[in-house]
Amino acid sequence: MFEKNNSAKFAFFYLLSLVSLGFLAVSVGIVIFQIINKNIVDIVEEWQMRYDLNALRFAMSAIIVAAPVYYLSAWRINKNLFSGALPKDAGVRRWLTYFILFAAAVVVIGYLIALINVFLNGELTLKFSLKTVTVLIISAVVFSYYLYDIRREQAEGQKNKVITVYFYATLVMVLAVFIASFFFVESPAQARRLRQDGEALNRLMSLAAGVDAYYREKKVLPRDLSALLEDNLYVIERNAANPVTKKQFEYKIISGNKYQLCTDFQTSNKKSDTEQYDYYLDPQWQHDAGYQCISKKAQDDIGIKGVVPERVPVY
Repeated sequence: MFEKNNSAKFAFFYLLSLVSLGFLAVSVGIVIFQIINKNIVDIVEEWQMRYDLNALRFAMSAIIVAAPVYYLSAWRINKNLFSGALPKDAGVRRWLTYFILFAAAVVVIGYLIALINVFLNGELTLKFSLKTVTVLIISAVVFSYYLYDIRREQAEGQKNKVITVYFYATLVMVLAVFIASFFFVESPAQARRLRQDGEALNRLMSLAAGVDAYYREKKVLPRDLSALLEDNLYVIERNAANPVTKKQFEYKIISGNKYQLCTDFQTSNKKSDTEQYDYYLDPQWQHDAGYQCISKKAQDDIGIKGVVPERVPVY
């Protein structure tokens, strides 16, 4: 009767717990990894070794969704084990428990390979050690829980203290990691302001490229922004205004080929961890919050002409 009526239901609970456990365990690891990256900085680290706020945001989102799903499905499984609706030796329980262990092993192996690869590429020993310990602790908790669960002798009609301790201890650990993540991420409102300022900066860069194109062609700076906007030849009208205030950027000629682009910013992008590739940003585009003017120099083709490529021997 069990196999006919209940096996599909319990297969659903086990598979649901598998998927949610995968998201939960990996996301907890990501949060801890990013906290490590944030606090232990290496000046020669590559992008995969750097603090990544986007990865931290994703991990927090995954924990919010996956944690309730996992603990609810685990609670339902243990409730049915206690009542006898799910026999301890049921085939669906044994097969799917070992499948969960197999999936966990694959993830752990992948994580360790990635960590060793990054370490061999020059990551600091301290960062590598802390991340490795993190992976080993998470995997030890998962493996020990499911191995104990599948091997315990009595399940029906008996509340198991070890299972209860695992349930609440891991829940506290997940909550602690989740709460800690809030100290390393800005609020949604602040994140939106940062994105808006990023869009404003992109438009300023587009405007500067238009000034360069105008200067290369006419050998003089445009008298004002209207000269750039004629027929949308150099800059489209959308890129000439701040996306938040809707006000046109201010363009000021200083002298010769020097000029300034001015607008209001809501945030500062100096010493910012908000974007993964901030370190590629030219220092001249860094700004504080408030009304800011960015000084630029129009670029022509000088410095490109007359460059002779170096001869490369062919073997």
